[in-house]
Amino acid sequence: MDAYSKFAQVYDELMEDVPYEEISQIIDSKIKKYGVGNNIVLDLACGTGTLTKHLSDKGYEMIGADMSAEMLQIAQEKNPGVLFLNQPMEDFELYGTVGAIVCSLDSVNYLLDDESLYETFRLCNNYLEPDGLLIFDINTEYKFKNILADNIFTFDNDRIFYTWENNYCEEEKLCDFYLTFFVKDGDLYSRFDEVHTERVYSNLEIENALTANGFEILEKLDNFTNNPAKENSERVMYVCKNVDSIQAKNSKGEQI
Repeated sequence: MDAYSKFAQVYDELMEDVPYEEISQIIDSKIKKYGVGNNIVLDLACGTGTLTKHLSDKGYEMIGADMSAEMLQIAQEKNPGVLFLNQPMEDFELYGTVGAIVCSLDSVNYLLDDESLYETFRLCNNYLEPDGLLIFDINTEYKFKNILADNIFTFDNDRIFYTWENNYCEEEKLCDFYLTFFVKDGDLYSRFDEVHTERVYSNLEIENALTANGFEILEKLDNFTNNPAKENSERVMYVCKNVDSIQAKNSKGEQI
């Protein structure tokens, strides 16, 4: 089953502990700190549009893009005036330029090869205004090796029970998440299964991809805080500026 199909129906309930307001405050503060060319913000891999809603409430003109039609249906219900595009990160297309692009909750880790990573950053460069901001976060190597690894996690409330089993391959730099859900419907539970895969990117790999595609890294933050990233940060938020659209290159270093 495709990732985020039936998962979309329970996603928000499972993500109740995500600090969306704090994330939106950090993004808002960075946009105000560094300035952007216009007030339009693309929420790339926007999911069910919760962060989109928080940023819209702060006065930004939002656009959302996601590869899951099921997630976008929920996002549209939350944000009836927002344009949503059913497009993947590595192949999105806008009608004009935006002042900032945000990509949250380790969505970049879902880009499973260098070509997809470079193409995503190239497209971000292409659709950003000069000196526009790209703000995204990733799960770190430290988290994959020391927290996720080959562990099994469970979640249980009155309506949903699920297991999350990890299979981390350090050699391939991939981590498979095997998710099994039991969702209560009346007196019965329905089951569905999904498999998600994330790619492990080192800080150097991210920095090289950003530099090759015309970005300057302004800040690297620990988790969703204003504190600098550390060696044992489980999540790093990158705040980047589009400084040179001419230098965009692919993962082989070839000019595009």
